[in-house]
Formats: sequence, structure tokens, C-alpha cells
Amino acid sequence: MSGSIVTRRGDDGSTALLYGQRVPKDHPQIEAVGTLDELNVALGACKVATSDDTTRRALEAIQIWLVALMGEVACAETDAQRYAESTFAKVTPEHLADLDAQIAALEARGLKFDGWATPGMNAAAVACDTARVIARRAERRLVTLAAHGRNLRPVVGACVNRLADLLWLLARAAETRA
Repeated sequence: MSGSIVTRRGDDGSTALLYGQRVPKDHPQIEAVGTLDELNVALGACKVATSDDTTRRALEAIQIWLVALMGEVACAETDAQRYAESTFAKVTPEHLADLDAQIAALEARGLKFDGWATPGMNAAAVACDTARVIARRAERRLVTLAAHGRNLRPVVGACVNRLADLLWLLARAAETRA
């Protein structure tokens, strides 16, 4: 391996956005990206906990576009056009439509949102509920960015919102399989 993960550039409490702009580690964009990173890890836990291959494949596909979404969030507003013109993968309306289709399929099986859940029936359900609450926190972090000068495309927030809905249904589905 050619380099070390240790750069020491963050020892002063700063870190870099996508194109190198330095910001404090508690900058709202870093908070949002960090929460999305936590969500990605939680989705990995969902994959490990589920016995359903279709769910596992769907979660893996979501993790791939979630990384793309994180890249967009990690880009400074002054570099938004540069990012838009880049070859970086980007979250699209098709990703949102896929989430909607997965939600519709689960709801067609009789899974509905009708109140608060009591998480913990089994490992798969609690993994999905954990990911869901992280997704909701990520959503809250994303909506604060506009007040700090970072305007994201609407599809970014919509995908995270819908992902949280999907995770709620996946948790309920895991409970019914128990």
C-alpha cells in the first residue's frame, strides 16, 4: 500500500469537503455526511441481519447510490456546478422511483404505517429500525444545509425521506417473518 490513512491534516479540527475546501469538523455539511455514513453502516447491519435475498440486494443497491449522495452533500455550494458537470455518480429520480416501488410492494403485502412501532422483535427488525432512525436524523441534517448556504437538489432529501419510510416497512416485514 502506497500511503497511510493518517494525514494529520485534521489534527487542527478541520477537514476537507469534496474539492478540498477546509471546514471545521462540526460544519453542517460534515455533520450531514457523517450521519449519512452512519446510515450506510446501519444498512450494512440490515443486510447481515436479513435472511431475505431480495431485501439484501435492494439494500446493497441503496448503499451504492447513498455513497453518491454523500459526495454531493460533501461538495461546497461554490463547487456545485463543477460537481453537477462531473462524472461522479449522482442520485437520480429513478432511485426515488425505485424506493417508491419497493414501498408499494411492501404495502401491497399488507404492511402499512399505522402508528408507533416497538422495536426489538428480532435482529433484522431492530437493524432496520436503527437504520430508519439514522435516516431520519440524516434527513434533519440535510434540511439544515440551506440555512448554511448549501442548496441541494430536491431529489437528495426526497431519497433519504423515502429510504426512512422503506426501512420502517422492512422492519415490520422482518417482524412478520419472525
